[in-house]
Amino acid sequence: MRTTKYPSDISLEQFEQIRPLLESVRKKTKPRRIDLREVFCAVLYLLKSGCQWRMLPSDFPKWRTVYSYFEKWSAPDQDGVSVLEQALKKSG
Repeated sequence: MRTTKYPSDISLEQFEQIRPLLESVRKKTKPRRIDLREVFCAVLYLLKSGCQWRMLPSDFPKWRTVYSYFEKWSAPDQDGVSVLEQALKKSG
C-alpha cells in the first residue's frame, strides 16, 4: 500500500462500485497479484496529469502493468463504449 495520496485517487467506497466492471475484462486464469484499485488510481493520475507512461510515480504499480490494464479497459465494446469510460462515469 502506498503512503502518498494523490488528488486523482478515488475512495475505496467509490472503487468497490466499479470493481466488478473492471474485473470483468480479465479472464480469471490465476489469482491477481496486484491491487486493482492501485492500477485504476494510476490510470486516473495519468489522465489527470497528462504525464508520460514512464514518468508514472514509482509508488504506483509498474507503468507496463498499468498500461496493459489501460489498453484492455480502453477497448470499445460492440456499442463503442469502453469499460474505462463506463467506470469513469460511475466513479465520478
